[in-house]
Amino acid sequence: MKSYIAKPADIDHKWYVIDAEDKTLGKVAAEIAMILRGKKKPIYTPHVDCGDYVVVVNAEKVAVTGKKEKQKIYKSHSGYPGGLKETTLAELRAKKPEEIIRHAVKGMMPKGKLGRQMFKKLKVYAGPEHPHAAQNPEEWTF
Repeated sequence: MKSYIAKPADIDHKWYVIDAEDKTLGKVAAEIAMILRGKKKPIYTPHVDCGDYVVVVNAEKVAVTGKKEKQKIYKSHSGYPGGLKETTLAELRAKKPEEIIRHAVKGMMPKGKLGRQMFKKLKVYAGPEHPHAAQNPEEWTF
């Protein structure tokens, strides 16, 4: 008996829409990461990009529990001395609400070339509208 190994040419990438309104950030990000990697498919192969495209709408309305709105801090460093920048979740939600979901999903993706390739299939939008109607995305419920 032999194991099935998916080839890149055999894989059919579908498009899914996820509405993040009033859903917990971590649970939404975990589900998105599973779809992007293709782990919900029976033909999943770890070294092949067999995941699907994900369009996330209403990213600005994603929910967080507890006091994370004021206490969760996103840090970035420019590489220069004194170049540490800190932003709270509330500030990031006001400026770039798409980055909240993007940052959470990126942490759940594999690190390396294949992970970056899978991550490019994520499209996040702050509001309820998206420009991917031509791809006929299916609604993803969980």
